[in-house]
Amino acid sequence: MAWRIGTHRTPPWAVRFAKSKEQRVMLTIEIERKFLVVHLPERIERCKYVEVLQGYLAADADGGEVRVRKVSEEHYLTVKRGRGLVRKECQIALTASQFEVLWPLTEGRRIEKTRIYIPFGELTIELDIYFGTIEGLVTVEVEFESLEQSRAFEPPPWFGREITSEERYKNRNLANLGLPAQAI
Repeated sequence: MAWRIGTHRTPPWAVRFAKSKEQRVMLTIEIERKFLVVHLPERIERCKYVEVLQGYLAADADGGEVRVRKVSEEHYLTVKRGRGLVRKECQIALTASQFEVLWPLTEGRRIEKTRIYIPFGELTIELDIYFGTIEGLVTVEVEFESLEQSRAFEPPPWFGREITSEERYKNRNLANLGLPAQAI
């Protein structure tokens, strides 16, 4: 049985296990590049999308973060470690009531976005349209199964500047500090 979180399959290098349907845990190494968007691609209205609420419980200067997230009707607690292209990630499925207990602790450190899943060959582009205090920002993220695949990736023309290593564009910083100067 394939392990699925949202619409993403778990890469072969991921370690995964489940104690119960309610308590799923996924440990992975995330290899991801992030870009600004010059313009929206054609036929985007045909793509699957979800509404995302995301709040940060903790973040440290070394790139570590603990967040809670609601994706449609699914809820998660996620811990990330590291900076840049390659990061460690642990994601735990939460019940709605667990999410509701933790959500107030993120006040003042939240983002809202619509995430659109765009098929692109063997990959899926995740286009994020932000709302609330950072409304107007549009980014894309692409996850890869290897560093080689990441390096070989050629962004389509509608991608803008790569912001993978720019700390100001990390979601935890957008939640805490708002839009970077000249972001839109």
